[in-house]
Amino acid sequence: MNERRETISIRARFERFPATVKGAFVIRGEDRDPHQVVLREARVVSVAGRGERPLTMPPTTLDVAPKQDVFVPFELSVVDLEPGWYGLECDVEVDGIQVTFPGGRRFSVAWPRATTRRGNVAVGREVALGGGRAVRVNHVECGGDAIKVHLEVTPPGSVALRLSADGEPLEVLEADFDDAGKGKVTAYPLMRTHGRLRIEFGGKPKGRKGEAAVEVALP
Repeated sequence: MNERRETISIRARFERFPATVKGAFVIRGEDRDPHQVVLREARVVSVAGRGERPLTMPPTTLDVAPKQDVFVPFELSVVDLEPGWYGLECDVEVDGIQVTFPGGRRFSVAWPRATTRRGNVAVGREVALGGGRAVRVNHVECGGDAIKVHLEVTPPGSVALRLSADGEPLEVLEADFDDAGKGKVTAYPLMRTHGRLRIEFGGKPKGRKGEAAVEVALP
């Protein structure tokens, strides 16, 4: 499977419209050889693991030349999708061997505006991670489709974390740390009904003695 992923790449390029997502799967030959690619199925997948839905596309056989892009267009209605973040996947055969490719990009289906928190929540708390490391949570930036937790790690590096609101997990979408240890973790949004955000660090199992965590009361 890994060898086939090195011979071609597949990425989804699209534009998000109010009721639809329109774009194409871009299939590119990555080595010096031509390849026959059969696109069998494609689907929309919930980032939070809440199911998937087929993307209506007929099976398509393509000859992919070296270092060339081939576009397979698609259009997806999002009016009946639940609020959340979604990605695209496709099942293909590369020279007769089946491989599943993630589409790369994600898109969101908005939560009702009145249900999500907006603005910044100040935190300003530091916790020890062990081994001489520490992390400071500066603030949480709340938006309509995601929150961004702003951190500083000392000494500089990255850190694993889990998020939950009133005991319910918040799916982490992306984590980015720079060379100075400043980080930004993007996750599912906070609802106005949530009263407490918990940030757990270090990947320790929940409830283990001495776990590093920050509890944030939400105004």
